[in-house]
Amino acid sequence: MPPTDRDGRVLLAYFSRSGENYWNGGRRSLDTGNTEVLAGLIAARVECDVFRIEAADPYSDRYDDTVARNVREQGDDARPAIASDLPDLSGYGTVLLGSPIWNVQPPMIMATFAEAATLTGATVLPFVTYAVSGLGSTESFYRDLRTGARLGDGLAVRGEEVRDGGTGSDVDRWLSAAGLA
Repeated sequence: MPPTDRDGRVLLAYFSRSGENYWNGGRRSLDTGNTEVLAGLIAARVECDVFRIEAADPYSDRYDDTVARNVREQGDDARPAIASDLPDLSGYGTVLLGSPIWNVQPPMIMATFAEAATLTGATVLPFVTYAVSGLGSTESFYRDLRTGARLGDGLAVRGEEVRDGGTGSDVDRWLSAAGLA
């Protein structure tokens, strides 16, 4: 799906968590979260503005604590507060929206962002990092929020593979299919 042309600008907005992460059946501590690494690969390939979504109440750097919080937030259909003011999205035709997949869907802070941002008329292209579920329910997650955005095809990259050289070709194909490369 080609980008809309509000003014042709692209925003890359992402949420990522460093610290203890699932890694090939075990745990590994990451100084930089997988989604942040993927966001950097994308930003290096397309002219865009970048906005990092950060929780007002930061997620723990401990894996089990984050999983427990996420389960509560999903069960409560919560909207965790974002730490900073959102950018004005009215001038962006395309929003690249990145997050990890937690319990088969994006974390609830992504619903906070999507509902608070002005996405009406924009094309949203989700990208995610995951351990076992690929895109999971990303498409229905964003579609069900009824933001007025057009939802394009997503990109899913396994977290354990995001740092290796092969991910770049997946990013290139995704951006090309979206008309951004």
